[in-house]
Amino acid sequence: MTSVATPPPPSPAVEAAETVPPARGTRAPGGRSLQVGLVVTWLSVIVLLPLAALTAKSFAGGVSGFWDAVTAPTALAALRVTILVSVAVALLNAVMGTLIAWVLVRDDFPGKKVVNVLIDLPFALPTIVASIVLLSLYGPDSPVGIHINATRWGLVVALAFVTLPFVVRSVQPVLLEADREVEQAAASLGASGPTTFRRIVLPTLAPAIISGTGLAFARAIGEYGSVVLIGGNIPRETQVASQYIQQAIEIDQPVNAAAVSVTLLAIAFVTLFVLRVAAGRGRRREEEVR
Repeated sequence: MTSVATPPPPSPAVEAAETVPPARGTRAPGGRSLQVGLVVTWLSVIVLLPLAALTAKSFAGGVSGFWDAVTAPTALAALRVTILVSVAVALLNAVMGTLIAWVLVRDDFPGKKVVNVLIDLPFALPTIVASIVLLSLYGPDSPVGIHINATRWGLVVALAFVTLPFVVRSVQPVLLEADREVEQAAASLGASGPTTFRRIVLPTLAPAIISGTGLAFARAIGEYGSVVLIGGNIPRETQVASQYIQQAIEIDQPVNAAAVSVTLLAIAFVTLFVLRVAAGRGRRREEEVR
């Protein structure tokens, strides 16, 4: 009669390992799946479904109908004005936003906290209020004698107002974390201020400047409230794409409005995608250097 060997009892170490609870911070697969599903559902309801409905509306007349709507002379003029003014505003903010961030980080002056609050004001202020203020200041009854209403200069000023914080708030944290010892070492070796800025500071700030400039451009191409009064809404002159969309809806041309809207969305998406790719490459380059 053969005897069956019984396995040895588990050692205390094995028993302890089997009874150890999961480490804090780890999630069960079911919980993670639930979270991912909730996020995807929310994004679908808030973002994907509206975008899909808008895209379907823009192609209601087929590809040819979409193309005809986008290439209509008035639509093309509105898109051209929007892109040109937005590029100009983005470049202006790239310079002035970087300068403002530099002053806020590197200089101390009375009222510095007030200026920091004012930088964020366009984020909180309704944009139509900005348009009213700018029209009062630079309109026909300008108290300072500057009349830029119903001109492209008015569009530039209005869009610069609402997009300035993007560059400032992108550059400011990088300046706060910058290693100033490298700048001091360059100065001790005889490098001038402009040379130090161009060869040491600017390469460090470049990714933040590009990111803030891209975000400012993406915001500018879709802006409506700040330009609705001071811009004048003159077709082929100061009418931006958002005003063209509103006008197309008012005259019962929803397909034209949807087509131009999809075009603006595509421009904004490409801009943000390029910024994301550039930021990823920048991080990988920094890791390789380290």
